[in-house]
Order: sequence, then structure tokens, then C-alpha cells
Amino acid sequence: MFMFRRFALLLGLLLLCGAAFAADAPPEYRYISAPDLEARLNAGLPTHIVDIQKEEEFARHHIKGATPTHAYPVESEEERARLSPLIEKLQGDSDPVVIVCPRGAGGARRTYDYLLDKGIAAERLMILEKGQGGWTCGPLTEGK
Repeated sequence: MFMFRRFALLLGLLLLCGAAFAADAPPEYRYISAPDLEARLNAGLPTHIVDIQKEEEFARHHIKGATPTHAYPVESEEERARLSPLIEKLQGDSDPVVIVCPRGAGGARRTYDYLLDKGIAAERLMILEKGQGGWTCGPLTEGK
């Protein structure tokens, strides 16, 4: 009986440590490929496209229907504040949110984290793989 109690105590401690570690673990980011996003848009499925490219990059090329924020690289409070006007709009429905940055890396992950912190559900958030640089659909591209 004593061995069972020791085993149960050890197992409980391991589970608590695992839960604490999991709470500190970074989020697992969800991605969407350019062809999958193109298919969504061509099918007319409701999708929020949050574009964080700098103003000149957005003017050069962006996905039709994207909301420009010019928040890249989303490192400072000033850059994060550029995302704030979107929060109420994103909270107003349950449509997927696709984050577009120049390459689909750090800026997109920081935006993902910011939106999570503001209450946007993780299951709604996606990052465009390879960002705007990986977007190849001419008919769904606007810009100079």
C-alpha cells in the first residue's frame, strides 16, 4: 500500500510539472497555404485577411479584400496599436482570420499572439505560409 501511495504521489507531481510546462509553452501556430487561401476566396467563404505589411509594400501588392494595418514588424506598442481598430470587427463574428506579412514569419507570429491576447480564438487564426512573398495568385492580387 505504501508503494502505491508513493507511486500516486510521484505521478501527481509529474502531471503538475507537465501542466506547468504546457502553460508556458509557446502557441502552436496554424498556417494556410496560398492555394488553400485562394480556394477559400474563390469560393466566397468569409475570411478576414489582416495584412501587416508596411505601407509601401501593401501599395505594391496585396491580396484583394485585405485590411491594411501597416503594423509590421509588430514589435513596439505603436505597431501593436495599429492592430487595435480591428479587434472589435474580428470579435463581431466567428470567421477565420488570415494574417499576411512579408514572409509569414516573426511579424505574423507576433500578430497571432497579439490577437490571441485580445480574445480572438486560436482556432480562427492562421498565418499565410511564406506571407505575401509566397502569394502567386495574380487575379486575387491588387497593387501597382
